[in-house]
Amino acid sequence: MSNFAIKDIPSQSGRIAVITGATSGIGYETAKALAGAGARVIIASRNGQKGAQVVAEIRGTSPGSDVSFEPLDLSSLASVADCAARIAASVPHIDLLINNAGVMAIPKRYETADGFEMQLGANYLGHFAFDLHLMPKVLAAPSPRVVTVSSLAHRSGTIHFDDLQLKNGYTPWKAYSQSKLATLLFSLELERRARAEGWNLMSNAAHPGYSVTGLQSTGPRMGRENRPALLERFAKMLEPFMSQSAAAGALPTLYAATSPDAKGGVMYGPDGFYELKGTPTLAKIVPRALGKSTWRRLWEVSEQITDARMPLPVAA
Repeated sequence: MSNFAIKDIPSQSGRIAVITGATSGIGYETAKALAGAGARVIIASRNGQKGAQVVAEIRGTSPGSDVSFEPLDLSSLASVADCAARIAASVPHIDLLINNAGVMAIPKRYETADGFEMQLGANYLGHFAFDLHLMPKVLAAPSPRVVTVSSLAHRSGTIHFDDLQLKNGYTPWKAYSQSKLATLLFSLELERRARAEGWNLMSNAAHPGYSVTGLQSTGPRMGRENRPALLERFAKMLEPFMSQSAAAGALPTLYAATSPDAKGGVMYGPDGFYELKGTPTLAKIVPRALGKSTWRRLWEVSEQITDARMPLPVAA
């Protein structure tokens, strides 16, 4: 596992991958690697102009690759449902569903179109609904995997069930950490449900460590007229010592998605100091993220507020 690299990805010929937020950073590197390995790749993201550019770039690096773009705004449940419906109508099944898109550390509290706190809505609830809408196509694949990108920030996260949308006491990192803990809990609960029902579905998680992407600037600059935030300036100072490239940061995701040795119900991350950088290995999951009752409670709450449901009954 510790030496896993792009060259170790098994052939993905005949497989269909859907990746959110793949127009830059970790998602882009993941899409490029999977297309290079022969997968049909569908990039679901907000920016259509950037999407067209990325599709052209990947086709240029992997001639003959099958790459396409679908517009998706994870901060809108209507957009989520529309995008999922279009994808479902265009494919016989989905072998890889990779929940990658995210926004980090927004200075002020914003709400999505549906009234959710923006980081929880875009990072977690949008993906929750998207995945459940697509689950029939995922379960139609012979050996599907759902990979959810979490973060080291899950370690400081708490699910605030009494104020899930953080209408009181919002801080950028409190919201981000909650959203990334939520994505991890979703991954673990989906794996539990798959095993309970006997589905041939693997659900696992990955985190990129500290990888240099647009994540460090996009969220922190919201509402700042594109001026660099303190977080962004601090991150720039640390990059030479503690970070790795987006391509390296994509390796845990790619391992989780493609390796014959990958397992469900775990998270993969870099093997270096504090899991900041390095090659893929099993990542640490904090003990409070391992409570099955919390997984189930978050899932049930998420169903209620998104009105998204699994297509089949699931054992408790």
